[in-house]
Amino acid sequence: MDGFHLDNRILLAAGMLERKGAPETFDAQGFARLAAALGRQTPVYYPLFDRSRDIAVAGAGCLNEGCDTVIVEGNYLLLDAPNWRDLSRFWDVSVRLDVPLSILRERLVDRWLAEGLPEDAAIARAEGNDLRNAQAIQAQALPSDLIFNGTASYV
Repeated sequence: MDGFHLDNRILLAAGMLERKGAPETFDAQGFARLAAALGRQTPVYYPLFDRSRDIAVAGAGCLNEGCDTVIVEGNYLLLDAPNWRDLSRFWDVSVRLDVPLSILRERLVDRWLAEGLPEDAAIARAEGNDLRNAQAIQAQALPSDLIFNGTASYV
């Protein structure tokens, strides 16, 4: 889903760059077009997100006729909000991660530290944007087929 981030220039012009990663900062309709094509046509080209350059790269991925299973991952795939809620019709099985906000906060801060942000900036990014998004997801979650308790530690 990260390939559907709106470009930073668009977000800057709309005054939303600081909220990058929030539902309104994605091309949800473009993502829906991709989801509708899955299993109905090949090849299916899709964008990928280049984190090192902080940009989506159009047509960087391709699914061909040899692909019989696609796992789609993203924060808003079960969000009960305009443009997002309609995606659920495309999923054969849906899984939601249920991670307590305290654990999520720790993981997010660690993520931003690993990306090279200083500690104060990592905390500000996690608390000012990412956790706001997580709270919206928790408050507006559609039902899922499975719920995974995401409190386990991974190496």
